[in-house]
Amino acid sequence: MRFELQFKMRLAVTTLLVVTTLTFAGKNFAADIESVRLWRAPDNTRLVLDLSGAVEHKSFVLSNPYRLVVDVKNAALKTTFKDLDLSGTPIKGVRSGVRGGSDLRLVFDLNGRAEVKSFALKAYEQYGDRLVIDIYGRDAVAVEKKAVSKVVVQDNRKIVIAIDAGHGGEDPGALGPQKIREKVVAFQIAQRLDKLFDNDPDFTGALVRTGDYYLEHRKRTTIARNSRADFFVSIHADAFTNPKAHGASVYALSTKGATSEAARYLANKENSADLIGGSGSLSLDDKDAALAEVLLDLSMTATLSSSLDAGEYVLRKMGSVARLHKKQVEQAGFLVLKSPDIPSLLVETGFISNPGEARQLSNADYQQKMAEAIYAGLVEYFTLKPPSGSSLAANKNKRERSYIVARGDTLSQIAARHNTSVQKLVSYNKMKSNSVRVGQKLLIPAY
Repeated sequence: MRFELQFKMRLAVTTLLVVTTLTFAGKNFAADIESVRLWRAPDNTRLVLDLSGAVEHKSFVLSNPYRLVVDVKNAALKTTFKDLDLSGTPIKGVRSGVRGGSDLRLVFDLNGRAEVKSFALKAYEQYGDRLVIDIYGRDAVAVEKKAVSKVVVQDNRKIVIAIDAGHGGEDPGALGPQKIREKVVAFQIAQRLDKLFDNDPDFTGALVRTGDYYLEHRKRTTIARNSRADFFVSIHADAFTNPKAHGASVYALSTKGATSEAARYLANKENSADLIGGSGSLSLDDKDAALAEVLLDLSMTATLSSSLDAGEYVLRKMGSVARLHKKQVEQAGFLVLKSPDIPSLLVETGFISNPGEARQLSNADYQQKMAEAIYAGLVEYFTLKPPSGSSLAANKNKRERSYIVARGDTLSQIAARHNTSVQKLVSYNKMKSNSVRVGQKLLIPAY
């Protein structure tokens, strides 16, 4: 009996040791850090750690020397930081090590004092779990001010057009065939549009996103406001569930919901980018609620009216370059358009999910034509309704204008729209008849 008891005790101890050994040898970490990406924005450097699953973490900054420490609980590093381009960032080096047997410690050596925000993002659509780290260096404010320094407020001023390239950074937007990314197409068209306005003596462009980095929607409108923009236009090239969907569209804000199922789908698609980019909570000014509501309603009513009016001009110009998805300005609840004091439009330059349009949108000549159409539409709108105090308001009677004939246009309609006569248009453009063709450029005589 005694022998049997000893045998059972030895067997139990042996079993416990085997189980413990197997458990330790086969220990599963909560998540692996599979890759790391870095984006440099004007006011911060963003690091994105791609994870195989959700993690718990904490971060803090130490001084003498300055360094950022990020502890990730029960995680393993399956990538390297050696290929990261740290030039122009507050980071001068990265180290890593195991802490407590299963936790991962990342140490980012910094060039100086910095503020840090870190947060986890859950898996969303094509994105897995991520850990996002934003580092704000001492030069953040100076860099952002420099980005809008070309805008100067004065009498006889230029009209400022804020040009927003959709998405950016870790948010590529829609993906087309051959890995064509919406963020790239949008930025290229935005740069072309910015150059057109900068070369116009009565206008100046102000790029909202000046590189490949993410900006939350509210930040985009804030940058436009800081630039003292007279108008805000957001450039996109979205996708739809049906690859046969095609055509360009122009959207203004709807305060009562979308005007069509397509508009609602696209609005939800664009608004969800903040889930991808990871925007923070919105802070509201301390104002009387009733007064703020009345002022906001009055302001947005006037702003929306101007947006819809300008959108008609832009849509007509785009109709001479691209096939239109809808022949009227659509309305939807795009967050990026919700600025109560700046008229705003969102331009879908085409469906990047359509193979034919994707090829066009990645073509430099087509991008230039699209930029010229948007430019011409806004110039025509402001020529007829120039802001008070602008050089265009003072000199609009001396400015020669141009018009690109769109589908459905007649010479009499064009003349009426520009407060001139058919005879003047025929004579000024040395035309042999009153007939016009789609895409034809007409010069509009000064008043």
